Amino acid sequence: MFGLGLRPPFHDAAMHGQVPVDFFEAITENFMVDGGRPLQVLESVRSHYPIALHGVSLNLGGSDELDTHYIARLKSLIERFEPQWVSDHLCWSKHRGHHFHELLPLPFDEDTVRHVAARIARVQDILQRRILIENVSSYVEFTPHGMREWEFLIAVAERADCRILLDLDNIVVNAYNHKFDAFEYVAAIPAPLVAQHHLAGHDRSGSFLIDSHDQPVSAEVWDLYRWAHMRFGTLPLLLERDDQIPPLESLLLELESAREIAYHEEDLWA
Repeated sequence: MFGLGLRPPFHDAAMHGQVPVDFFEAITENFMVDGGRPLQVLESVRSHYPIALHGVSLNLGGSDELDTHYIARLKSLIERFEPQWVSDHLCWSKHRGHHFHELLPLPFDEDTVRHVAARIARVQDILQRRILIENVSSYVEFTPHGMREWEFLIAVAERADCRILLDLDNIVVNAYNHKFDAFEYVAAIPAPLVAQHHLAGHDRSGSFLIDSHDQPVSAEVWDLYRWAHMRFGTLPLLLERDDQIPPLESLLLELESAREIAYHEEDLWA
């Protein structure tokens, strides 16, 4: 399955089933409303396509108590729209009631594994379903490390009994920013843990790569996707574009490149 993020420039086409994709991914918080056009859009899109819900506010790594009001609203949205996947980020984004509107990195150590896994398990108990956790991009790190980033991701997913949404652009960005091998990261992830991929574009700012979601997918990310496809097989893939959004036809061409890679690799192995 190959999908796009549900963004305003092509709401109307998606509402009428006129976009040749397999699914749409909706940003959860954009549809946590009591009525109005957002829910009308999602109702219409859902009548034509499977959807995924992708959140940014569960604060799975935070020290504040889990927001049970938010989780209850998420559960209501899940029950109404029956998404294929529900995901959020392996990060923290809130402290002492203040939302930072950033996906902030965590220390990679055993204490944090226990803390985050327990919070994910509680969320899953409330929702009565497994969720996916996404690896995030980062520009600073905690030191010293007890684990490598991918070891931390694996440990949390295994301890919480959740699955991974593996964002390949975030791996490329972090590999550059923190000086590790992106292919070693992908090679280390047990295939049964991975349920979905994200592809996106990044930009450069000084000595950093920035997960900007405003550029086409880079050659480095396409190369990593080829390797990931060999490792994990054909998994549901989502192309993200959140700024400088081009005409829909351009995004569909990028998505077709992902299909061609997947189908070409399958032909090679046939």
